[in-house]
Amino acid sequence: MKETSQKEFAEKDTRVAIVGATGVVGREMIEILEERQFPLSSLSLFASENSAGQVIEYQGKELVVQAINENSFHDIDIALFSAGGKISEQYAPIAKKNGVIVIDNSSHFRMDKDVPLIVPEVNSSHLREVLSTIKGNEGLIIANPNCSTIQLVVILKPLNKVAKLKRVVVSTYQSVSGAGKQGMDELWEQTMAIYNQAEVVIEKFSKQIAFNAIPHCDIFLENGYSKEEMKLILESRKILNLPDLKVTATAVRVPVFSCHSESVNIEFHEAISADKARTVLRESPGIVVLDQPEENEYPTAIELAGTDSTYVGRIREDLSVENGLDLWIVADNLRKGAALNAVQIAEIVLSTRQPH
Repeated sequence: MKETSQKEFAEKDTRVAIVGATGVVGREMIEILEERQFPLSSLSLFASENSAGQVIEYQGKELVVQAINENSFHDIDIALFSAGGKISEQYAPIAKKNGVIVIDNSSHFRMDKDVPLIVPEVNSSHLREVLSTIKGNEGLIIANPNCSTIQLVVILKPLNKVAKLKRVVVSTYQSVSGAGKQGMDELWEQTMAIYNQAEVVIEKFSKQIAFNAIPHCDIFLENGYSKEEMKLILESRKILNLPDLKVTATAVRVPVFSCHSESVNIEFHEAISADKARTVLRESPGIVVLDQPEENEYPTAIELAGTDSTYVGRIREDLSVENGLDLWIVADNLRKGAALNAVQIAEIVLSTRQPH
């Protein structure tokens, strides 16, 4: 298939929609589309009836948010969904039937065997293969992975090329923005209450989040893992195409506004030194190595909020196991962990498929 450049695609009338435009991730999508000069000819913004009528600026123009309905997708080529699983379940298939390429940020379709789960730095070739099978005006649903999964697999993929993965143990330290605006508001309000010696109100999280760490992200399942932990385990296997990879996870919510951090222990089938890992990661797309701990150089959330790369440091050989490494990963969960990854997927769509 002859690839179509972004410029050619734009000239052929690329119509983009964002579903969930008034949410934290939806607004981030709008900002990133503008930052990256995404070549669209029109941008439609959709949300619930409660949010309809809000005005959002894009490239100096004021766009009015519309209430989503079954007729919202007749003049759309690409739709970025960020409105939750129920909205995706209801409207993504409708959009697909209208020939729309849907990029869904919810967890609803991620483990569907017929839905590609994509991180561009990791498995863009798989997406291109799927897109090459789409004929005419057929639509497609593409899943955007969980935020904590994305930054993990960006690091695991290049390491797996040089020393096959055997087992991965990851502990996440997830910011409150992963729980949306309500989570961010709760951290702020609880912090202010503590400073003002007022009552701390708990609504969004299971326990006080201010000055605390809560090992509880999403609901708990019968196997003792949280749903967030199982997303990370199952999605990593699917994205890496390693269905038997041993992965275990503990997901923790921490009082940080933006960026998820992860402590990762990796066991390999072959030997790999810390120096080799640093070299491999430095040469890999989407990764920045910050690893001079003697100079206090390592990734932290507060310094990296608003950035687009996946940052890695504290790379060292595991002294307790043969062929093991320990490392520390930080990425902005609203950008690379959600909105940016979705836009990057859309850019792949631009380069491989013409709109209808």
